[in-house]
Amino acid sequence: VQEDISILSVSANGYGKRSNLEEYRKTNRGGKGIITMKATEKTGKLISVRGVTDKDDLMIATQNGLLIRISLADVREMGRNTQGVRLINLKDGDVLADVSRVVKEEEIEAVVIGEEGAVAEEGVIVEGAETIEVVETEDGGETEE
Repeated sequence: VQEDISILSVSANGYGKRSNLEEYRKTNRGGKGIITMKATEKTGKLISVRGVTDKDDLMIATQNGLLIRISLADVREMGRNTQGVRLINLKDGDVLADVSRVVKEEEIEAVVIGEEGAVAEEGVIVEGAETIEVVETEDGGETEE
């Protein structure tokens, strides 16, 4: 389990909050569950609960077609049994349709290997990424192998 993961809870009326993962106890079979967000008439029903990090973004879509993207670093971490803060201002009659976590892409560069295996150019290698070898073509262009 990653240390920086928190639990994101989002309600139908546009309220949301992040809670520390350590605030949730492990339950056994037959347990009564655990409260993650106070659902009131103001906040609406809980529609999404997921694990997130500060590095992620949140994509929110409403039933009327409004779509916004916000950084999860801007969503405050709060206690487990609270209402949360307003994530999006909704017009009368509109509710959230879906909430998705968007992983920010890190800048990916590759090490370019020249002739005889010498490193021609250095870059940042992202964990799990493959090294790309760039080979010159007959017309002077480059291709990846």
